[in-house]
Amino acid sequence: MADTNSVSAIVQNGEVTNLTDKTKSTNETPKGYDKDSFLKILVAQMKYQDPMEPTSNTEYISQYATFTQVEQLNNMANSMSLSRASELVGKTVKISQTNTDTGKTSETVGTVDFVTYSGNKAYLTINGTKYDIDNVTEVYDADYTDAQKVVEDFQQAIDKLPKSIDFVTEEEHGLTIDTMYDYYMNTMDEKAKKMMDPNYVTSLKQYVARIDEIRGDDYRTFETQKA
Repeated sequence: MADTNSVSAIVQNGEVTNLTDKTKSTNETPKGYDKDSFLKILVAQMKYQDPMEPTSNTEYISQYATFTQVEQLNNMANSMSLSRASELVGKTVKISQTNTDTGKTSETVGTVDFVTYSGNKAYLTINGTKYDIDNVTEVYDADYTDAQKVVEDFQQAIDKLPKSIDFVTEEEHGLTIDTMYDYYMNTMDEKAKKMMDPNYVTSLKQYVARIDEIRGDDYRTFETQKA
């Protein structure tokens, strides 16, 4: 029989939708220690207590009060988890998962499309795959991801230049190298520059120096240019 208490919700752009969907997620975790569990334990405790030393009403009340406090804390934690998860929609995160059989850890980086909340757990969906929010190890700032993309594209452009500077020519590569030098010096922000692989920076300097040599010009510097 299906569990009628199971509720699956989807959060998109900070709003909860699909509250009527009761389909269980394959990643849903079992429900924790709830009121029904407590009452079953309480009935069993009363049924099998020592008649010579019965548990007092005060002790039962104390037990219930303790359970109520724990339940309230759990509810608060679940609410905070949902709030935290919904704030990740649209952000780039890193997911780290460890294979229990091999012990190897795999990492996935992507943008959170939407969040589902099911079985008192929050799950992030990235490119159609669902991940447990507990496996999020890094959350990236938008400026960081933008700079990362700039660096990736810039380094790919350097890769398209000849592997050896001996094959660099003014006709084929002069304008490209000038443009790359100007972009690196005057447009690329400091965050992106710090993310550049030092080997690529060295390569860019060598290409620029080669063009300057071919032209017979003074060698251009890579000192920080002040506005």
